[in-house]
Amino acid sequence: MAHVASWKKDLVKQLVEGIVKFPVVAIVDMHGIPGPQIQSMRAGLRDHAALRMTKNNLILLALDEASKQKPGIEALKEHVHGQCALIATDLNPFKLFKQLEATKTAAPAKPGQHAPYDIVVPKGPTPFGPGPIIGELQKIGLPASIDSGKIVIKKETTLVKEGHAIPADVAGMLPKLNILPMIVGMDLRAAFEEDTLYGKNVLDIPENYYSDMFATAAFNARALSMAIAFPTKETISALIAKAFREALGLSVSAAIPTRENIDILLAKADAQMLALAAAAGYANDSISARLSARAVAAPAAAASAPAAEEKNDEEEKEEVSEEEAAAGLSALFG
Repeated sequence: MAHVASWKKDLVKQLVEGIVKFPVVAIVDMHGIPGPQIQSMRAGLRDHAALRMTKNNLILLALDEASKQKPGIEALKEHVHGQCALIATDLNPFKLFKQLEATKTAAPAKPGQHAPYDIVVPKGPTPFGPGPIIGELQKIGLPASIDSGKIVIKKETTLVKEGHAIPADVAGMLPKLNILPMIVGMDLRAAFEEDTLYGKNVLDIPENYYSDMFATAAFNARALSMAIAFPTKETISALIAKAFREALGLSVSAAIPTRENIDILLAKADAQMLALAAAAGYANDSISARLSARAVAAPAAAASAPAAEEKNDEEEKEEVSEEEAAAGLSALFG
């Protein structure tokens, strides 16, 4: 700190105190932000953060000094360049990034600024009535004409391609067309928390990214445990239910009577008996009556078949999906 003016020492000391006190420290880009908007942003952060704007060399001195108490914080030095500021906050880096993004607003383009995206004027009416402005629109390349007392753009037109400089005449006309292509706000360059430096590319993720990722992982883990018949607290009920269905189906196919399948076996045997009697032409009063009742019931059953078939298809799809997920369940039975 030698050869540094006393007021600079005091300022650096204040910066160091903030850096050490707060768990998260960040460097933000302040380029092109109007003064009133900076004050508004500062007020919005006041409950959770301290925004300090000063000379870059003082921020660098403060980071060096603070590194004695918070090792690793000096990693932020490479992001101190141009118009920047230091933020010390109790918000975690992801919440800080989202809060800063939320403060950004649309702004008019200045001559010479580079278009952040293709600046397109849509086809259709403009707010202007007939007048000299039609010539100004045509001059910047817009196919303008008069229709029903309004100036209209006859075809969707790209005025400036993404990354290209915005000409002065185009910059002057865009606000009149309610086109504000620039985004103004604090741009977080990097944040430091608990020995970790977070770059913008890490922080700029969808809000539900991690929760969706964990949900997908949990779903896949459950499907895998079902597929290999690995019992867990989450899958044991489904595995037992599946095993029961498979055991029941096997006992019915093999005609092995149990308490659970005896009704099914008797119904199956009765149906087979009636089919055999009908095929052989054998009948007594009881069988004839049952065969007649069966014949009467057949048209009604046929009429309801499409709906039942659709329902069965849905159940079969569900069953197939469950069977695929529960492949290998027979391992439960040794």
